[in-house]
Formats: sequence, structure tokens, C-alpha cells
Amino acid sequence: MPKWIKLILALLLLPVAVAQAMALERVLAVSGSADTTWIPLLAGFACWLVIFSLLPKPMWIYVLGHELTHALWTWLFGGQVKSMKISSAGGHVMVSKHNFLIVLAPYFFPLYAILVVLMYLLGNWLWGWQPYRLWFHLALGAAYAFHVSLTWHVLQTQQSDITSQGWLFSGVVIFMGNLAWLLLGVPLITGNPALTQALSWWWQYLQLVFHWFATLHNWVVMKMLTIHS
Repeated sequence: MPKWIKLILALLLLPVAVAQAMALERVLAVSGSADTTWIPLLAGFACWLVIFSLLPKPMWIYVLGHELTHALWTWLFGGQVKSMKISSAGGHVMVSKHNFLIVLAPYFFPLYAILVVLMYLLGNWLWGWQPYRLWFHLALGAAYAFHVSLTWHVLQTQQSDITSQGWLFSGVVIFMGNLAWLLLGVPLITGNPALTQALSWWWQYLQLVFHWFATLHNWVVMKMLTIHS
């Protein structure tokens, strides 16, 4: 897909991203009373940020997750992984299929956080880990903070994944991808609001944002007609 088409697509997706952000804000406001969930989540998040600030960056672990995410999304789209190179200085994976989701997935797909969730679900199913739910939330907060902090860290340098897709298009996709995980994950983890309610708010705000854009468009057209008349 040519970059100029991706630029247009990014502009068209901006209202969707705004609606996502508005819906997430409402979800977070409603779920704020879930103290038994939020306190360990935020504690885990804060603990990782302290580690991130004071200790050497675990780049090999990040690069491993980054390249595995490329590989995972390649498999999801029916492609094949031919080779993979991992080092603390960077990595590379050779795949048989390419699209913008495969290329940008490591920046919006929190692999380690999802692995924490899957591990807890498996442990809870096999051994009844419900009494350890607090530790699950603590680990999940740290794992998501790992994703956010290391993603932000690597984006401070030029990334071929980003430049190949265009900065605006990549930014919109990464922003929407991360918001989508939060919009889906917060209701599932806190139980408040219901997931269907969160998605309903997203749809309502999307309609509202498009109404704003339509009103703005009509106002601009009327002003242009008035100037030329």
C-alpha cells in the first residue's frame, strides 16, 4: 500500500481514535472504584517504572518479545517465519508475509502482559489460583509497564518498522491498538463496566465525533461559498 494512501487512511482513522480515547476515559472513570484491582495493578506498574529508571534496560528480553510478536502475527496471517536473530543491540526476523499489522504489532501488542494473563487463566483452571489474584494483578501491571516503557524507549530512535509505514499512519495504528487493548482489558479485569457497555460507549462516541466532523465540514463549505459569492 503506497504511503500516500496510508496518510489518507490515518486521517480518516483519527475520529475513530478520538472516540476510542473518549470511551476509555469513561471506562476508567467507572472502574475507578475497583480498589482491589487497581491498587496492585498500579503498584506493579510503578515498581517496573522504578526498575526501568534505576537499572540497565533489559533490551535482550524486549527484543525477544518484539521479534516473537512479529513472528506470532505472521503466523496469524498464514505466513511462515524463516529465521530470527535476537541480541540486546537489536533483532531481525525473516517472514514470508508482510502487512502493516505484522510490521507494527510489537508496538501495540503487549506480548508479555498477555502471557501473564494466559498463565494466570491456565493456573486458575488447573490449580485454582483465585487466592493469588492480587499477585496476578501486580505482575500484569509490571508487564504492561514493561511494554509501555520499552516501546517508548525504542521509539526515541529511528525504527525501520515505523519509517516503512509512515510516521502518522504508524502513530495512529499504535495509538489505536494500545487503546483497544485497554478498552477491552479494563472491563474484563475489573468487571466494571461490562465489556458490552464499553463497546457501546465507543460506538456512541464514534457517532458523536463523526457528527462533529460533519458539522465542521458543513460550516467550512458554507464559509467558502459565502466568500466566493
